[in-house]
Amino acid sequence: MLVVLNGYPGVGKLTIAQELTSLLGGRLLDIHTVYNVAFALTEFKSPEFMRAVEQIEAIAHDLVRKLPDGQPVVMTTVLAGDSSWGQAEWDRLVDLGRDRPPFCVVHLHCDLDENIRRIAAEGRGAKRKPRDPDMARRNHEEGKPLLGSDAPHLLKIDVTQLSPAGAAQAIEDWLRQMT
Repeated sequence: MLVVLNGYPGVGKLTIAQELTSLLGGRLLDIHTVYNVAFALTEFKSPEFMRAVEQIEAIAHDLVRKLPDGQPVVMTTVLAGDSSWGQAEWDRLVDLGRDRPPFCVVHLHCDLDENIRRIAAEGRGAKRKPRDPDMARRNHEEGKPLLGSDAPHLLKIDVTQLSPAGAAQAIEDWLRQMT
């Protein structure tokens, strides 16, 4: 089973994924684990950045494929809009999902005020996560659709009023219906 949590920065993907991974007895690969090497050693969105992300992602996906079949894997990402970069990254996730069925996509959303509160939280900076409230405002205003809306197993969940544990439990309940 591959579960991809997709949502804009500050919605709670990593915290929810940590709770969900614990519930499922699975493994977690969050976007920051993949991107942090590139963030640390290259300029964001430069050709070197993109190459580094692709290489690290290839290693990570290879390791995911080697896990036992029954081992659930939870991943987090931020893929929205229609960029060729984002689509290529999404296509790689879909390929990985074919190798670790079922491929389950969860779109996480929260309202703007809650997104601003979460994105500005103190601990985010130490994890190289964005902390700019204007980023949350732009994401809500632009409303670029999250990739994966056409996935056969898709759950859209508003986590504004949910604790991370409550959101993880709702996702786990949904996943259990599929198995």
